[in-house]
Amino acid sequence: MTNRKVVSFENIKVACKDCSLATLCLPMGLEPDDVERLDGIVKRSRPFHRGDHVFRESDKFHSLRVITSGSIKTYTPNENGSEQVLGFHLPGEVIGLDAIQNYHHTCSAVALETTAVCDIPFEQLESLSSSIPSLQHQIYRLLSREIGHETEMLTLLGKKSAEERLATFLLSFSERFKKRGFSATDFFLSMSRHEIGNYLGLAVETVSRLFTRFQDEELLHVERKHVQLLDIDRLYEMVHGNNSEKTQQSRI
Repeated sequence: MTNRKVVSFENIKVACKDCSLATLCLPMGLEPDDVERLDGIVKRSRPFHRGDHVFRESDKFHSLRVITSGSIKTYTPNENGSEQVLGFHLPGEVIGLDAIQNYHHTCSAVALETTAVCDIPFEQLESLSSSIPSLQHQIYRLLSREIGHETEMLTLLGKKSAEERLATFLLSFSERFKKRGFSATDFFLSMSRHEIGNYLGLAVETVSRLFTRFQDEELLHVERKHVQLLDIDRLYEMVHGNNSEKTQQSRI
């Protein structure tokens, strides 16, 4: 069985100050009174089910969305009807930052499982942040993180082998789940092998073969979408070589 905490849908309407994701989201570092002001503009939408779109490419931009439970895939459609996966997003992460410049979304976002989000109307957020410097700093931090993620992806796709790409992908999820209070070594991947391959620039056959090889080498155990990392140190070594210990310490 997967040892995962799940944010109950009975609790998704809690105020920002009581939300378990506050340390990952916009309220991080805000004074209690400022959190109350932020909570005043937040809207809690209905749950999205697997396959439901939160927004589509070219939709008019109104709000940033914070995932409170579940997971979301962002992608851009290709001319031939296929898609290019841009990212997978977990609770506490913000989507929609791409649309700030032109007030239209440049990608689509679809739920990978039953998912809840908080809508934060951007015009109200922008107005509020002008009077709360720490909130403005949080927005800058989110934008910086988005740019950093894009840089990491370019490095991943340009320089790393297929084995390193999959190991990096698994370690990324391990670290992100750990930050949310979930298990770092026992988790559920809501996306398909095809979507993982699309994201990593690998054929789905290569992804399946690597999962089988990693399991044979006792790096992990996988059963469908349930993954158990059995030797996280070796995965770090695969990605970072002799600097794996130093890299792990820097991430703690």
